[in-house]
Amino acid sequence: MHVPERVIRPHTQASASKHIASAPLPTRHGVFTTHVFASAAHISPVHGNAPAPREEEHVALVFGDVAGKSNVLVRVHSECMTSEVFGSLKCDCKEQLESAMAEIARRGAGVVLYLRQEGRGIGLGNKIRAYDLQSRGHDTVDANRVLGLPDDARAYGVARDMLDWLGVKSVRLMTNNPEKVLNPFSARYLETKRLRMAHELPRDATEMLPRAANGDAE
Repeated sequence: MHVPERVIRPHTQASASKHIASAPLPTRHGVFTTHVFASAAHISPVHGNAPAPREEEHVALVFGDVAGKSNVLVRVHSECMTSEVFGSLKCDCKEQLESAMAEIARRGAGVVLYLRQEGRGIGLGNKIRAYDLQSRGHDTVDANRVLGLPDDARAYGVARDMLDWLGVKSVRLMTNNPEKVLNPFSARYLETKRLRMAHELPRDATEMLPRAANGDAE
């Protein structure tokens, strides 16, 4: 089923972020410095009344010295509880995060910006509602639209604020990883993002579609 297009990204107000805490964080990839930032998120809905502002806490994981540096390796990563905590096979978010941390540590310096915008910004509850629709045949884009939600509600003003606070002059962005993790549950999701959301993904995802089992995700 194809649902007519509404709003791909809702209008978002400018981010106003503040740094609230820092501490070293030992990981399997090495010791990162964890910086926590708070920002008020004001997201305009697709229909009707504007929601009340809510404060989210985002994280900058910093490896090495990045202050005053140019061409700093940066991964902008959106929260995905189902993959990163529960090990869901419906997307490759956990693998993307681990890969980014490993590569930054290997190169000696870089930043992972971990943004609290679950389900492309629609929240965990709506993400699970979308999963239910996907299990009944909708793809990841149409499931959001059936729920009256934008295709992608993420905003990146806080990422700019964090990089400014860290003193990063310019970045080399880690994105559109060609080594996407393909499995029978993620193939249809990745192919939908390639075809309908202009993501640069491996075209061989289509080879797994006959074996995919309700393979849409956030």
